[in-house]
Amino acid sequence: MVMTPAIAIRGLTKDFRVSGSSKRLRAVDDLSLEIHRNSIYGLLGPNGSGKSTTIKIALGLVQPSVGECEVLGIPSTNPAARTNVGYLPEAPYFQRFLTGRELLKYFGCLSNVPKEKIQGRIEYLLNRVGLEDAGDRRVGGYSKGMLQRIGLAQALVGDPDLLVLDEPTAGVDPVGAAEIASLILELKKEGKTVLLCSHLLSQVESVCDRVAIMGRGRLLIEGSVDTLIQEEDCSSMRIDQVSSILRGSIEQLAKEHGGLVSSPSRSLEELFLELANKKEER
Repeated sequence: MVMTPAIAIRGLTKDFRVSGSSKRLRAVDDLSLEIHRNSIYGLLGPNGSGKSTTIKIALGLVQPSVGECEVLGIPSTNPAARTNVGYLPEAPYFQRFLTGRELLKYFGCLSNVPKEKIQGRIEYLLNRVGLEDAGDRRVGGYSKGMLQRIGLAQALVGDPDLLVLDEPTAGVDPVGAAEIASLILELKKEGKTVLLCSHLLSQVESVCDRVAIMGRGRLLIEGSVDTLIQEEDCSSMRIDQVSSILRGSIEQLAKEHGGLVSSPSRSLEELFLELANKKEER
């Protein structure tokens, strides 16, 4: 039995009316992509590229103008598509008067977590995101990094199959960012699917299986991270246990035949900037 993709987008276009004008702004332009289950997928692009609109359509918060989007096999326009999805927005805002534990209990109730399980789930998640000592503090006193951690916990409280994380490490120190990246990898091992938006391209490169880069509403490039960072006109092979003598011989042989021994890959950040600059030149 072939499983449906976690998210399937086909021919998606979204136009917004410009206030005070008859003109329309095209935020997403004929976008098609699939996010397979049990994977970590990076959705990248500069500000205004259409990432947020695409996410909002997938979450049923915005209706598409043309095309369709399915989440876990259900049309995104159907509220049932959201019952097994956890979401951490880029700038989460929570009730400041609630403590961390109260906040998770509130979202646990919204996610239909059974009453007999909710307390254990809260303690488990507070420990998992590193807030076990701050659970009784009011959210209004949390730092930006702590808000991101409690936001990640609320996205997980219903134990969803699909997680949509928009800048999950924004405002988090490097140690905390590394811990969140490790948690995201653990979630994949548990069988979950993660859609990740982040400006930390080194983090995306280290955790994502596939990435899509958008620009001005269009899909610029999509594929596995290993494939995308492979430079054109380069081929590579792996030779283990290379001695200095063998390396010298290989380099000499390559030189004799017009070749060059070098690293054939580039960073995801270099690819991102290359595509962004090309888009600006048009």
